[in-house]
Amino acid sequence: MKSLLPSATSSSADSIEDKLAGIGFTSLLGRFGMAPLPIDTGWFALPLRLIVGFGFVQHGYAKLSRGVEGFIAILDAIGVPFADLLGWATIIVEIVGGLFVLAGAFVPVAAVPMIAVLLVAIFTVHLPNGFSSIKLMSYDTSGAHFGQPGYETDLLYIAGLLALCLGGAGPLSVDGYLKRRPAKGANEHERI
Repeated sequence: MKSLLPSATSSSADSIEDKLAGIGFTSLLGRFGMAPLPIDTGWFALPLRLIVGFGFVQHGYAKLSRGVEGFIAILDAIGVPFADLLGWATIIVEIVGGLFVLAGAFVPVAAVPMIAVLLVAIFTVHLPNGFSSIKLMSYDTSGAHFGQPGYETDLLYIAGLLALCLGGAGPLSVDGYLKRRPAKGANEHERI
């Protein structure tokens, strides 16, 4: 087998590049090794919508299933004013906002209260715990034991929402459908 390493007598940069090109590596690397991949760039939004939307719905549902009173008691204990109102508002934002993101519907509008909920969570709960969301404290026969989560996951959710706002909800979304649909009345002028 021929060596891909340059010999002592060849020019190193050109020789390696030529050899890699000879086996098709640079074309493969150029096509699949650098972003964007050779697919429609709008598809980035689908996995992002699925994880962000599902994550929000799951967090809202967890608060409902464990009992709203418990969540409101936590808000009251950390000094959040109007804990009853803000507790219910948080749950509604998480569930309804998450469903809107999953459907790719009115994402920039849904993102505003969702980001507000995340910022409140960062500054009232997670900031004192530092950045990392995973803090392995110990491990024993009952399994892993973790410390309080930091604000890392909140920032990831905010980044995902901002990416969807800036890049669009992508294909298979309500926003995409509405953008492709001709404006009402646009064909009326053609008929006259």
